[in-house]
Amino acid sequence: MLVTGGSRGIGLACARRFAALGDKVAVTYNSSPPPEGLLGVRCDVTDSAQVDAAFAEVEEKLGPVQILVSNAGVTKDTLLLRMSEADFAGVVDANLTGTFRVVKRATQGMLRARRGRIILVSSVVGLLGSAGQANYAASKAGLVGFARSMARELGSRSITVNVVAPGPVATDMTAVLGEERLAELTAAVPLGRVATPDEIAGVVEFLAGESAAYITGAVIPVDGGLGMGH
Repeated sequence: MLVTGGSRGIGLACARRFAALGDKVAVTYNSSPPPEGLLGVRCDVTDSAQVDAAFAEVEEKLGPVQILVSNAGVTKDTLLLRMSEADFAGVVDANLTGTFRVVKRATQGMLRARRGRIILVSSVVGLLGSAGQANYAASKAGLVGFARSMARELGSRSITVNVVAPGPVATDMTAVLGEERLAELTAAVPLGRVATPDEIAGVVEFLAGESAAYITGAVIPVDGGLGMGH
């Protein structure tokens, strides 16, 4: 299996969980390599050539990618009037078009095998919206339409495509928000806390397993109730 953006946070939690199950796990990273025990492949998902090279290396060392977790993503938060076109386009390129690149490459082997699991990591922000995150919210919302289109295209080959939409999670991405903003977010969550990365990974594991073989095109919220009804 392959987890993009798997050297920390939710991606690393997913990689560790699947490795503990005995799966052969590879992760892509951009700057910080993953801990020992995981096959780390440097890859910038905004570069199609790097995506192709990463898959080729994983296929050579571990075999075909049967499970893909598309998790790599970035944020460049600011209010719309201050947001540059480059900041908007860059986030969409990494989060949405980057997912297109890795999914397109992964499906080559899955179509030949006539099976596969694709899980896209979105965000509750993609469903609710968030002031100062127009670029991030647009990219994460786009994953839903993309996943559902892929679910219809690939379903006849026993390939499922689903979306996990986490709420606030205790990762480096939320740590930079500061205590005041994090407290505001936590107060809005009915369960009154942020998630651990492993709680997100548990849902990803379920979607990749046999128990979820008849689930495709679904958006699974793992957000403590923050986005309920959306």
